[in-house]
Amino acid sequence: MFDSVEALLQEHAEIQEQMADPETHNDQALARRLGRRYAQLNGVVEAHKRWKRLQGDLAAASEMAEEDADFAAEVPELQTAMEEASERLLRMLIPRDENDARDAIVEIKGGAGGDEAAIFAGDLLRMYSRYADAKGWKTELLAATPSEAGGYKDVQIAVKGRSNDPAEGVYAHLKFEGGVHRVQRVPETESQGRIHTSAAGVLVMPEVEEPEEVEISQNDLRIDYFRSSGPGGQSVNTTDSAVRITHEPTGIVVSMQNEKSQLQNREAAMRVLRSRLLAHQQEQIDAENAQARKSQVRTMDRSERIRTYNFPENRIADHRTGYKAYNLDSVINGDLEAVVQSCIQLDEAERLASLAHHDD
Repeated sequence: MFDSVEALLQEHAEIQEQMADPETHNDQALARRLGRRYAQLNGVVEAHKRWKRLQGDLAAASEMAEEDADFAAEVPELQTAMEEASERLLRMLIPRDENDARDAIVEIKGGAGGDEAAIFAGDLLRMYSRYADAKGWKTELLAATPSEAGGYKDVQIAVKGRSNDPAEGVYAHLKFEGGVHRVQRVPETESQGRIHTSAAGVLVMPEVEEPEEVEISQNDLRIDYFRSSGPGGQSVNTTDSAVRITHEPTGIVVSMQNEKSQLQNREAAMRVLRSRLLAHQQEQIDAENAQARKSQVRTMDRSERIRTYNFPENRIADHRTGYKAYNLDSVINGDLEAVVQSCIQLDEAERLASLAHHDD
């Protein structure tokens, strides 16, 4: 099962050498890529060291057990520690999504349900922003179309983390949020006290750090400039500062109007476009690869209903993992970790099963 460890230890040593070479740091994109991979392999190296050490300790204690009762007493303890270390190393060897260490761009759109859906989109934005605060991440509002009733028709934020470790990555945690989120509650405007069901769609994309990572030909872009308009059609300003960029080969369209200047809006639009194209490329790779792991927890189907937020019962339910809890009031205020972990654990279990199946 641990056959692949030696190759990874060798790769770790080679990257360490590369990172010690000042030449490497002249290419910031390369240095960042190596840094991400090095942090990922650090976990494997540490887990392997512990496993080897316990293996040695257990062998020594077992040898001495017949002559010394103290050593005999240590054997069961060391066996348990050894099994745990073995399990940890195995988990470290599960192939990871190469985008896990990246930051993320999160888009939230009010779906079916009109005003109530827009209000719910605002609730989700607050939930993710507070979750990010609790994790020590930074959020940046990229674009927003507010709704007159409150909340947002659509909103985009960038979420930035502080770690190169993929296990701590922003994208590693937020990628499972993509899909349709359904809310059941009595709207404030409902005089009869009837429960309404509405929905918001969430799209999570890995952030592209270096523009060179995603090749975009200027000839493939159609760029239109128009006048920004706020809620109710009021003019935000009197210049054509809003930008719409269409990537013609894929049909991906990004519009930005939050900033005052055309240049800032164009930069923000290109940032989102690059992330969308990276996600698009990944979808194609997954679709083309017949061996691609079909994960129950992470689907590329953006129309799939993944979670229900039932306010009358204070219930949160994830339909992929079976997670259910009655602390929706806490979750909607950012206490999302248990829900996210249920997704990470199911995904890990699937990867582990596929790894074991591959080894058979």
